[in-house]
Amino acid sequence: MIGSLWITTGIALFTGCQGVSRPVSNAGSALSASSSTLSFGNVQKSKSSNLSETLTNTGGSALTISAANVSSSGFSVSGLSLPMTLPPNQSATFTVTFAPVSGGSVSGTLAVLSSADNSPLNIALSGTEMAPGQLSVSPGSLSFGDVVAGTSSSLDGTLQATGSSVTISAASTGSAEFVLSGISLPATLSNGQTASFTVTFQPAVTGAASARLSFSSDAANSPTAQTLSGNATTAPQHSVDLTWQAAPGSGVVGYNVYRGSEPSGSYSKISSALEGGTTYTDSTVAAGQTYFYVTTAVDGSGNESGFSNHAKAVIPTP
Repeated sequence: MIGSLWITTGIALFTGCQGVSRPVSNAGSALSASSSTLSFGNVQKSKSSNLSETLTNTGGSALTISAANVSSSGFSVSGLSLPMTLPPNQSATFTVTFAPVSGGSVSGTLAVLSSADNSPLNIALSGTEMAPGQLSVSPGSLSFGDVVAGTSSSLDGTLQATGSSVTISAASTGSAEFVLSGISLPATLSNGQTASFTVTFQPAVTGAASARLSFSSDAANSPTAQTLSGNATTAPQHSVDLTWQAAPGSGVVGYNVYRGSEPSGSYSKISSALEGGTTYTDSTVAAGQTYFYVTTAVDGSGNESGFSNHAKAVIPTP
């Protein structure tokens, strides 16, 4: 008889998991926007406004952006090359543009489609179209009056924007005799802002002249115009009339007239012969100059006295 045989199998129990690595599951993919709302405020028709937006992969795995759709006209997206893949913690920045095509307030949604768990990601869009501004010029006309040909005269004017901002792109008088200065174009004036300018009339020949200074802008009343006029004349002929008291005594037979540019400087005789009277007209003066005159008395033997006191004459310009 064979006895019973008992076999005991040892079983080793292990607790814990020392020295063994376990795989970690990635979190779900998620896409976030730097702003959930883009508000463009007031934008004039025919103008546009840009805002930047940034998309970031905030999940633990790469995601693919497949489309960025806007739900309303007037809004557009640029700067995204789709489809595109964003690794975790990576970002993509792009531009949203509002260019109003109809009056009043406009709203819409930018829907970003992707492989993220939170697709679509919606971004609210809003903006308002404003009417174009008005540009005024003051005064409405510039009259330069009489200006000697070969010289110039300048007058100032002012531009003002009302209702909205206005961008002035160019200006022209269409005439070489009227020259605009004092303003750099293009220039943008905000609502109520003014800008000054100068117009110079520089005629080359005599006669009446006229022109139209025209400012081109994005204002509703463009072009804005100012009328210009002037009359070019010949330079006046200046002269200096001199008188003096007769020298005492009976031996004086005439007088010499002298002219200089300084009261104490050297004088040159300008009378070609003895003046028998006590008057003389100098017709050889130049515009804008200052002259000093003295006289001497001459007797019958040809003896000449010293200089008299001087007289000063300022010749106008022109």
